[in-house]
Amino acid sequence: MAKLSGLNTWKELQSHYEKIKNLHLREMFALEPDRAETMAVEEEGVYFDYSKHRANGETMSLLFKLAKEAGLREKTESMFKGEKINNTEGRSVLHIALRAPKTAKIMVDGKDVMPGVHATLDKMAAFSEKVRKGEWKGYTGKTIKNIVNIGIGGSDLGPVMAYEALKKYTQRNLVFRFVSNIDDTDFAECTHDLNPEETLFIVASKTFTTLETMTNAHTARAWVLKALKDDKAIAKHFVALSTNAEEVSKFGIDTANMFEFWDWVGGRYSMTSAIGLSNMIALGADNYRAMLGGFHKMDEHFRTAPFEKNMPVIMALLGLWYADFFGAETIAVLPYEQYLKRFPAYLQQMTMESNGKTVTNEGERVTYQTGSIYWGEPGTNGQHSFYQLIHQGTKLIPCEFIAFGKSLNPTGNHHDLLMANVFAQSAALAFGKTADEVRAEKTPENLVNHKVFEGNKPSTTILMEKLTPEALGKLIALYEHCVFTQSVIWGINAFDQWGVQLGKVLAGKIAPDLESDSQLKHDASTNALIAKYRKIK
Repeated sequence: MAKLSGLNTWKELQSHYEKIKNLHLREMFALEPDRAETMAVEEEGVYFDYSKHRANGETMSLLFKLAKEAGLREKTESMFKGEKINNTEGRSVLHIALRAPKTAKIMVDGKDVMPGVHATLDKMAAFSEKVRKGEWKGYTGKTIKNIVNIGIGGSDLGPVMAYEALKKYTQRNLVFRFVSNIDDTDFAECTHDLNPEETLFIVASKTFTTLETMTNAHTARAWVLKALKDDKAIAKHFVALSTNAEEVSKFGIDTANMFEFWDWVGGRYSMTSAIGLSNMIALGADNYRAMLGGFHKMDEHFRTAPFEKNMPVIMALLGLWYADFFGAETIAVLPYEQYLKRFPAYLQQMTMESNGKTVTNEGERVTYQTGSIYWGEPGTNGQHSFYQLIHQGTKLIPCEFIAFGKSLNPTGNHHDLLMANVFAQSAALAFGKTADEVRAEKTPENLVNHKVFEGNKPSTTILMEKLTPEALGKLIALYEHCVFTQSVIWGINAFDQWGVQLGKVLAGKIAPDLESDSQLKHDASTNALIAKYRKIK
């Protein structure tokens, strides 16, 4: 593909932006009274309303044309067929295989990966049932009651988000904790009230060498041995999610309790691989497979739906529209569902580690913005903190509201009030409140400008019936394919993450200097900080 900013469609979009950039959503709805119908999609139990965006039919036609010129449909097929679209690492990108049915056939290097995927799922299910039924005993014969997942990045954010999101469906006589931070407080607080005899650790590291994960894993090992006094106890209190059998065995874990995943699964897309073992234990195999079914339904929607009815594609194109033409730098994700409290944090890794790139697939520096900043909190909490800036601040912040028609814990009129706030916030953002409307409320003139809401703040509303395992799978896959779509159009690789490496390398060089009095050979600022730390320590 020619350079994105040099494409005729890109230039058409620039001209179109100049024509409509000052058009208010009030005017757009007046000009297009059927927007609520024409700019909404309902597929797979998901109602996707994008009518409150600063876009019209011409905008969307140009954006769809851009997606076609970028070869989105062809590149989507390349991903689903197992071609090595991660060009900087020479890997296939097949998180979609992790939730495909047994009847599917997906080839990588001449081998069908699906038998291995389902063998691992079956092994996870069998192990999970042993733990859930109390058949898996600790070293002293006590029943396992506590499961602690040790990972970082995708090996933590996915499992902890899914556990919190689906807590209603979990087995409540089991305690689940998640350790990720190398800060010793994380491990200390996680385990302070747990009995080592009743605790099972899941160590999630593909190579079994990840610094943070293995530091915490060795601390957990020492914690268990301090109580149980026998190296043989490790095999009863640890399992591994890894591909490195040698290191797993050296740690003391029985390799029969090592759950495999593959190099065609990126960390931030791995929660439906063996990385999800803690979730399968919490939810049970049936609920876990229902979640996988939700992922697969959205996968197929993305793969087959025309762009004009394709929710991930529309979401991606609108995000690009604001980033590259309006100069918006962030997107607020606002779930009106308390169980989704960790969902914005999960999306931060998926979106920002994927598309935070300055170099194209051809190795050239981009000449346009990529990778929006994602952030958010559950509603209605956010309304009493940062919504002020969204409504009346100087930043343009597109919002994505996520809501469900039914509460999982119905109490009085709580859910009606929650949903009233969802609809009210999206309307207030879009249409605002004019000075005349403020004056009509008999507001003193000196306060009028303070109470004006400019509106014209774009938002999407995603509405589903209720938060089930299947619904969560659809929601995550929606964002996964949105990320992929944007990467294709921007011409970048969404599946590598070289940007995380430099800090790791430098930390490895600095760490020895914190434990000795060696001569410092870093930059002046770092030397001064190390010297100060040595004094404090």
